[in-house]
Amino acid sequence: MDAAHQHLQQHGDILEDFHITHAGDDMHLIMTHRGGQDSEEIHSLAWDAFQAGTSVAQDLKLYGAGQDLLSYSFSGNVRGLGPGAAELEFTERPSDPLVVFGMDKTEPGAFNLPIYRMFGDPFNTAGLVIDPSMNEGFRFEVWDVRKHEKVMLNMPEDQHELLALIGAQSRYVIKRVYPRDGNKNNPDEPVAAISTEKLVDVAGEYVGKDDPVAVVRSQSGLPALGEVLEPFTFPHLVSGWMRGSHQGPVMPVPFHHSQTTRFDGPPRCIAAGFQLNDGELVGPRDLFDDPAFDHAREKANEQADYMRRHGPFEPHRLPMEELEYTTLPEIMDQLEDRWEPVEAEEGEATGTENVETFE
Repeated sequence: MDAAHQHLQQHGDILEDFHITHAGDDMHLIMTHRGGQDSEEIHSLAWDAFQAGTSVAQDLKLYGAGQDLLSYSFSGNVRGLGPGAAELEFTERPSDPLVVFGMDKTEPGAFNLPIYRMFGDPFNTAGLVIDPSMNEGFRFEVWDVRKHEKVMLNMPEDQHELLALIGAQSRYVIKRVYPRDGNKNNPDEPVAAISTEKLVDVAGEYVGKDDPVAVVRSQSGLPALGEVLEPFTFPHLVSGWMRGSHQGPVMPVPFHHSQTTRFDGPPRCIAAGFQLNDGELVGPRDLFDDPAFDHAREKANEQADYMRRHGPFEPHRLPMEELEYTTLPEIMDQLEDRWEPVEAEEGEATGTENVETFE
């Protein structure tokens, strides 16, 4: 982290401000700039900062150093190279609070449920009912990460269709959320963005879980800060955890508890709160460093106990079709020559016999 910080300080003239933090073993570069979305300069700067950090990690012989930086040359964008990216381009408001969430040991779809609750669930976000500027709802941009397609769905009228998709969180992922007409915010400027990069799609094999990030703006026509944080009082189950092969609860933790230990987990989430001031990141505040989330952490531990008791059995272990890119196929390959046809046992019907019933 120090090496990445030094690199951004020395070469980050194009930045307005930056902050470096981490969730578990994943480093996050939080940067503000005026270069526009998908800026090659910004992505190149981020890539070089990650490389600088990787070099130090390799010198220290840290396990898995650089495993998320796949061996492809930079081509103008970090997407497809390993790191995840969540970008928002917007006009700064008179007061613009935002939260950067970072998860470890899970996948991008892990944000589906909390983002839906922030912007679509009136039982979580009272403003959808009592705030006139939010009453029209929000637009959700959902990606099919297998087919590389997207669809725009409006809340509340497309609620059932939205839930039909994002409930399958390993395939359909909320990418961005936009205000709708009637909101005091620009409907063309996103108010939430989530990283959707999946390492297995790039590498073709398991090289670590995706460990997504999200950026969420709040207040003044958007969910209040308390409504943004409220979904994390429920430790919902996500895929990931040990070797990316298990289901486990998301535990909201303060920065100093974001290390993943028990069974390489359980999956963790941090929340860094910032106030944006002419591009400057004022903060961060450690928003989960609060006894209000103690009960969620206790529940997450109870759920982790319950899931771990299943050992290698589903539903703790992921279904076979979701283990396709993990290390399990290597085990299956070793058994390939040991399978034998099943012979019909005595008294057992075979495909050549007829079964008839008479009255």
